[in-house]
Amino acid sequence: MADIRQINDFIWEIERSGSMSVPVRIFGNSNIAASIKKDRTLLQAVNATSLPGIIRRMCVMPDGHEGYGFPVGGVAAFDAEEGIISPGAIGFDINCGVRLIKTNLKANEIKKELPKLMDNLFKNVPSGVGSKNNLGLSQNELNRVAEEGAGYLIDKGYGFNEDLELIEEKGCMDGADSSKVSTLAKKRGINQLGTLGAGNHFLEVQKVEHILDKGTAEGFGLFEGQVVVMVHTGSRGYGHQICSDYIEKLIQYQKDNKIELSDPQLSYVFTKSKEAEEYLSAMRSAVNFAFSNRQIITCQIRKSFEETFGKSSDALGMNILYDVAHNIAKLEEHTVEGKRRKMYVHRKGATRAFGPSRKEVPKTYRGLGQPVIIPGSMGTASYVLSGRDESSDESFGSSCHGSGRTMSRHQAIRDIPASKTISDLKSKGIEFRVRSTKLISEEAIWAYKDVDDVVSSVEGAKISTTVARMAPMGVAKG
Repeated sequence: MADIRQINDFIWEIERSGSMSVPVRIFGNSNIAASIKKDRTLLQAVNATSLPGIIRRMCVMPDGHEGYGFPVGGVAAFDAEEGIISPGAIGFDINCGVRLIKTNLKANEIKKELPKLMDNLFKNVPSGVGSKNNLGLSQNELNRVAEEGAGYLIDKGYGFNEDLELIEEKGCMDGADSSKVSTLAKKRGINQLGTLGAGNHFLEVQKVEHILDKGTAEGFGLFEGQVVVMVHTGSRGYGHQICSDYIEKLIQYQKDNKIELSDPQLSYVFTKSKEAEEYLSAMRSAVNFAFSNRQIITCQIRKSFEETFGKSSDALGMNILYDVAHNIAKLEEHTVEGKRRKMYVHRKGATRAFGPSRKEVPKTYRGLGQPVIIPGSMGTASYVLSGRDESSDESFGSSCHGSGRTMSRHQAIRDIPASKTISDLKSKGIEFRVRSTKLISEEAIWAYKDVDDVVSSVEGAKISTTVARMAPMGVAKG
């Protein structure tokens, strides 16, 4: 990719040429820019620029890496009337996302109880490949979860009404229709609500190590030494099956509409088609399933803290800071060349990062910007950032979503012994609970980019502002 042009220390661009309808903009410092050339990330980004109705630019975040057709860490917006919807540009784990739960505990107060706390969390939050949590939901109740989201579960006692204000989309994306979800997807999902799953999904007890923006941190309710809990999981088999089902359906759609693709994994449907509406209705069902999944896990986390410390979650100050979605398409308005336009913003491994002026930001954070939650790899720091108004112009209101892989899962398992990761965690004094020591290598720090580089890149590009840095105390995963 010799044609990459450096715009400033944190922004690079592949100029429009050939079949490209728009340029590719890459966010990252020089280390990120060098690493992102090592796989097919930029080739996939260039391929995406030829999709119909794409607006202004294709964006690649600093955690970007090669994905299914469309790069992980990729953001693209398509005209609401004349554009497209692409399942591959959203991802298989629909609404994979992160939630951060605050406490009023201090790290030095819980050291003795940390092993017991991790045992309780590991017991109460099922994890691992095929993990299940039989809540006794009927098929009709599952459909209501898909269509009504976290609010339906809160009405059944899983949390509090104030939780909803601190979840993206208030825990429910309008337009979901469970009748557009296959029987197989429902079968896979019905016993997976309240489970982490495997892969890069985790639950982590953290301490706020450094406050980097005091005013915003106070507004978010964060302080140095504070114990917080981060959850990273998505729509499990329910969402994965929805994506698989519709990618299969799109094969015939491409034939019927004589669509030729630069990459067969970049299949799409036009926004005004019946097929687009059906997919979006199913995708929104998976989005709501994932919000609901994290809501039940939140209740299980609160229960674990209550069991460990003998106090109510209310007394422990266990309020949600925020819940952000990755792997999603949303109908949004952004200003392009001085005009407000409606567009479907596809974020695949990217986080919405709206600034203080956007009405979508919860009232409690208006004037501060939307919280942006960035998990690191296992054993490294994580971050809370705040969205900036400049992000709407630069990246359709988007930021990075994590540290970003540098190795495939297979390579990590092959090249990094589990014992090396376990030794690293022990040397840092981190309590860890894992279902599979074999799979622990997938998430080793050596398989990921430096999260500090990633976060400094989005701050340097004026997409987000760094608020707080967290260090892990205990990790539970599949």
